[in-house]
Amino acid sequence: MLQRGFMSVLEVKSRDEFRDEIVRFAGELGFDKVGSITVIDHTLAPPEYIMVDNMSPAYESAAGQINDNHADPVAEHCARGSIPIIWDQSTYVGRGLGNRWEVQAQYGYRNGIALALHLPDGKHFMLGVDRDQPVPQHKGELTRVVADLQLFAVMAQEAAFRLLMPAKVHPDAPSLTPRELECLRWTMDGKTAWEIGAILGITERTVVLHVNGAMHKLDCVNKHQAVVKALRLGLIR
Repeated sequence: MLQRGFMSVLEVKSRDEFRDEIVRFAGELGFDKVGSITVIDHTLAPPEYIMVDNMSPAYESAAGQINDNHADPVAEHCARGSIPIIWDQSTYVGRGLGNRWEVQAQYGYRNGIALALHLPDGKHFMLGVDRDQPVPQHKGELTRVVADLQLFAVMAQEAAFRLLMPAKVHPDAPSLTPRELECLRWTMDGKTAWEIGAILGITERTVVLHVNGAMHKLDCVNKHQAVVKALRLGLIR
């Protein structure tokens, strides 16, 4: 069973609560700065970006004035894959962006760890933690910190998409319970009833009951048809 420190972000009910949770978790890892970016790519429209962080207004203003026509190397790394990046001054100097690092270093952004999750349907989630001091030098401790951040990011992205980019529900859509929606979401990801039960901490039989309830309300003959209809109605995303 996951520690409470990882799971509590799933229970947040507002953007402010989400921010408080990622700040809390970053602090427990030993980092005083944190930022997340939630992205949805659209085929016929510009991507949607929503940032949640504890960036100071002073640094936000300074960062906005940087105009060197080069992509930030940390963001560029995350855009290309899901392997975490552990960065410091050399990350920027190696790309000829030492001046950019000097600007952010004045505000405590000297070292950090960042990663991205790239999901189906053009959904992306990036999470980074930063601090003035170097990251842990002991290999075992650093491995633990990175692993904790990766695990927390999985939980945080679920909360971020639920809160920050809710689906637009069709006005004629039936009302499904939170558990029915959860079971449909995991079914959409290819999970079996047994696997969903293990994830949600309920029995396999209870999962089947929730899925059957959703099927009945959606007037569908099987769970796959129910997932497709729930997507079309905007009940799940």
